[in-house]
Amino acid sequence: MLKSKNATTKMMALVVDDNIVNQRIHHKLLENFGIENQVVGNGKEAIDVHCSGKHFDLILMDMDMPVMNGIEATRMLRAMGIRSTIAGISSHSSLSEDTREFIEAGLDDYQEKPLTPAKLVSILHKVNLHV
Repeated sequence: MLKSKNATTKMMALVVDDNIVNQRIHHKLLENFGIENQVVGNGKEAIDVHCSGKHFDLILMDMDMPVMNGIEATRMLRAMGIRSTIAGISSHSSLSEDTREFIEAGLDDYQEKPLTPAKLVSILHKVNLHV
């Protein structure tokens, strides 16, 4: 089990992706690392869940989603004062203009899909967790 930064509670993650297969893969991968997680289908749902008072140590954010994309959602979360580690997970090349805009929106990390255990470990190290 991984602990959050305050070391007394279990780490919580939010998966933000409109693709059901990716939702399941990311949910299970996080579970396999002992990380509790919630899944939402777009950026607006990610904003709404934060407005309801929930807190997450890590947010895995897809870039291309309906309703509100990951770039807009990341900007809004940062504007709301959310300091969770936000990792962009997308099929776009890390060299694309869209990806640069995504990173500049406030990402702490960016990984190309598919998310693998090794990529998740890399993200977790950025959250100051050791697996």
